Amino acid sequence: MRLDKFLCENGCGTRSQVKQLVKQGRVCVDGIPCKAADLKIDETKAVVTLDGRELVYTKFVYYMFHKPAGCVSATKDEHDKTVLDYIREEDKKADLFPVGRLDKDTEGLLLLTNDGALAHNLLSPKKHVPKTYFVQIKDPLSSEKKKMLEEGVDIGEEKMTLPAKVDVLKENEILLTISEGKFHQVKRMLSAVGNEVLYLKRLSMGSLKLDENLKAGEYRALTGEEIKELC
Repeated sequence: MRLDKFLCENGCGTRSQVKQLVKQGRVCVDGIPCKAADLKIDETKAVVTLDGRELVYTKFVYYMFHKPAGCVSATKDEHDKTVLDYIREEDKKADLFPVGRLDKDTEGLLLLTNDGALAHNLLSPKKHVPKTYFVQIKDPLSSEKKKMLEEGVDIGEEKMTLPAKVDVLKENEILLTISEGKFHQVKRMLSAVGNEVLYLKRLSMGSLKLDENLKAGEYRALTGEEIKELC
């Protein structure tokens, strides 16, 4: 692998930016300052440092992110803070992206990775990966409306929504588990039964559950066991 590609994949900057870092003598390979950005290295064996900090090559990264309200599920945005704005520079990869989307005002679990194959499997409509949300609603949910959600409702698509699982926690609080990912789906489902979502937070996606110790805006790397279960 070329040194500049290695640096880019470790989140050290764009191709032109890392070339400047190398030219400035801030990058060392096996303890020796390097001035050639196109130097070929063995990314699994070479010891590469930037300003004395060792960079460890990993092909894929997986982060559990507790998305706060007001943050957009994108890698770039001219107006709002994106999920990548919360990731430390040393943890970034050039191709890091959020798996799926949460509305700007929705909080909760979001997986960030650069593993395209895993993202495809989690988002594929054929897989029906379950996602559970904590929902605060405007009005109490009657048993009739609960049954409607569980059987499928009309949200203006060609087909009814797939059957959902509804657990009533309190008069105005429910857990809703769906196996689709249509635009604004939870809000549209509650609207279809004459209700309104006041607060929405995703708690899980497939086998991955939001770490209760993560505050909004915080993230952590997935454990080996979590990655294994997702894959």
